[in-house]
Amino acid sequence: MSKLPFGANFKRAQILWELGLHIAGNPQTRYGGDRDMRISVGSGAGEAFRPSLNLATGSAIMAYDVARGDVDAAFVNPSALLTQACRGTGLFTRPLPLRIIASYPSVDRFVIAMRKGLGFTSLHDVKKARYPLRVSLREDPTHSTLVLVAQLLGHYGMSIADIEAWGGCVVPAGPPNDKRRMAGIFDGTLDAVFDEGISLWIAEALANNMALIPIESDAFEAMQAIGWRKVELKTGRFSHLPAYDAFDFSGWPLYARADLADEIAYKICGAFKARHDEMTWEEGTHEGLAHLGIETDATPMDVPMHPGAQRWWREQG
Repeated sequence: MSKLPFGANFKRAQILWELGLHIAGNPQTRYGGDRDMRISVGSGAGEAFRPSLNLATGSAIMAYDVARGDVDAAFVNPSALLTQACRGTGLFTRPLPLRIIASYPSVDRFVIAMRKGLGFTSLHDVKKARYPLRVSLREDPTHSTLVLVAQLLGHYGMSIADIEAWGGCVVPAGPPNDKRRMAGIFDGTLDAVFDEGISLWIAEALANNMALIPIESDAFEAMQAIGWRKVELKTGRFSHLPAYDAFDFSGWPLYARADLADEIAYKICGAFKARHDEMTWEEGTHEGLAHLGIETDATPMDVPMHPGAQRWWREQG
């Protein structure tokens, strides 16, 4: 298929997309600001635009918006937060009727790395010592890692606020390899990193006197009950790293409410196929169209697939 359907109207639509992407992608916009996009497909032939399909990006709690029907389909990262939404656990106070349409393949892990000189081998040690950690966390207040950090520390009976009360501090990071984080890793002023996106920072951390801090089995059990998966770190693209049980941070499921019309979900799947070559895929992870509709290391699926999508993927074999 050509890059764009023929017609001036589609050129104008692409121009609007590029304008929106540029404005949303302004590096000066603070996290939590206008950095997401909602795409509406419909008719502008009358006095008012009549949307027939609304697609969006945003935080995990936007699942409430999808469940209400204000947004028809949205991406979330990682898949574990969609699991929480459907179970009504963790971040969500009630189960939401949501289903997967497709999952963008993405492999990642969440780990905890700490300065070896501290002598800590567990988060229990940190709490017992009431240690004032200088810990690097994402500065985006809606970032999914902060949900995991809060839930995990809660199991150990502490919080980031406690660490700050003990005299510690948060060293903010935008991307996983933020220069503020990397400087703290290299010069030894950073005590810990709690994060995913590990391909961008873990090798440097391990090479600069940091070690992975184990998570106890009871903590994994509690987190698995919420919706987080335990996975081995030393596999696939991370086979060069030490043996370690990590939290799975994989998958970007595109999800919809359960009662979205089957034909709409079916049509969205068809669009993935039609525009496959125009999409930006994660290098070294995407293995073809079929990857989006099946359970794999890169596309964990603990939530049922929408029946309209299920029919489309089944027809593709």
